Amino acid sequence: MVPFAGYSMPLSYGDVGQVASHHYVRTKVGLFDVGHMVQSNFRGKTATEFLEWLTPSSLSSLKPYSSTLSVLLNDKGGIIDDTIITKHAQDAFYVVTNAGRRDEDLSWFAQKLEEWNSGDRGKDGPVEHEVLEGWGLLALQGPEAASYLQGLTSFDLRQLTFGTSAFVPIEGFNLHVARGGYTGEDGFEISVPPSQTVEVAQLLSRPPVQLAGLGARDSLRLEAGMCLYGNDLDETTTPVEAGLSWVIGKERKENGGFIGAEIVLKQLKEGPSRRRVGLIVEGVPARQGAKIYTPLGHEEQQQLGVVTSGIPSPTLGKNIAMGYIQSGWHKKGTEVAVEVRKQLRKAVLTPMPFYKPNYWRG
Repeated sequence: MVPFAGYSMPLSYGDVGQVASHHYVRTKVGLFDVGHMVQSNFRGKTATEFLEWLTPSSLSSLKPYSSTLSVLLNDKGGIIDDTIITKHAQDAFYVVTNAGRRDEDLSWFAQKLEEWNSGDRGKDGPVEHEVLEGWGLLALQGPEAASYLQGLTSFDLRQLTFGTSAFVPIEGFNLHVARGGYTGEDGFEISVPPSQTVEVAQLLSRPPVQLAGLGARDSLRLEAGMCLYGNDLDETTTPVEAGLSWVIGKERKENGGFIGAEIVLKQLKEGPSRRRVGLIVEGVPARQGAKIYTPLGHEEQQQLGVVTSGIPSPTLGKNIAMGYIQSGWHKKGTEVAVEVRKQLRKAVLTPMPFYKPNYWRG
């Protein structure tokens, strides 16, 4: 167990090491306890407009029981948090945010709700925010996840494609099941009421399912090219710099209307000064904080950026990393140098994801 975002979290289970656990999720099926994440409901006649003010996503065009990755932005276009938003009905949304940003997010929601509900925009109907305190969240991930879960339900899981969700009967429980996850594999995130969490976790962790901890979760998400808040994203990083421009809706790119729009739209038009990139590093792995320089043998060694996440990839057998680099140096195939243990190592900019995802798209 390790401290993480104010919680005590399992890094690994029993004598199954991080790499073995990683491989098991890639080839079979693992279960992650992600109940530390903050689950919320937003409801009200103007809930869509409210969340479209807080994020740059097109939520009005989202179909019921469909999800999108999004970002909460501050006035400067910086990312307060990344989030998954699921539309349940025209005026009801289920939102999952990060545990490490709980205080900042909840305070931001409260402040903005007060502004919204007391102003002109909320007069058509106030928005309510409910935090699902104590609810469990379990992520069943891996190529065998669907066949295992299908054995526990009469619901045809083939109908549930990546990025959609449904309330699914599972052995007498009626649970919110979203197809997706944070590993690059097919899988499901299952929200569970507090009184049922232990029982459902026991049900979902029978063989062949193996419990998986934070260690494997980190290496799986980095291979899949996914950001970790606090490492790869923060309040000084915009979605354009982070390579997340795709979360910005087409009409939002034209009309704005969201907090931080001025800076974000300017960057979309003119390009940002730095960009998130993937790297393959020779020799030894580069970790968070490692500096990225001009290539080895370059006349004048100057710093171009910094690594934000890095590991030896268990699946690929290479040292992979993610970081930010000056625009102009961000093209794939570009050679740079990364400082690891006071020595410059050759690195090559590589497109992400490093590992091709296996999502179920029907």
